[in-house]
Amino acid sequence: MRTLMFVLLSTASAAAHDAPSGWSYGSECCSSVDCFEEQDQNVELGPAASGSRARANSFPYTDKRVKMSKDAKYHRCTRLGDPKMPKSICIYVPDSGS
Repeated sequence: MRTLMFVLLSTASAAAHDAPSGWSYGSECCSSVDCFEEQDQNVELGPAASGSRARANSFPYTDKRVKMSKDAKYHRCTRLGDPKMPKSICIYVPDSGS
């Protein structure tokens, strides 16, 4: 099983209600106000066993907080939509083609 890990680096925030590509974030994740596009270099894919890292969020793909992105980008939702927040409410991942 693979997990997603977010390495917390500085990112530019995007509009909170819609992704920059125009699709709307789901209200079931963060009430449509706390999401932003995450930089690819801040996301690390790895096996489930590598999920316990300092300063990173780790979610197995089967976690209900993992949502499908409607573009080819990663998106993350945090309290107040702040990219520097260490905990994610949910994450949007692009289709891996599998």
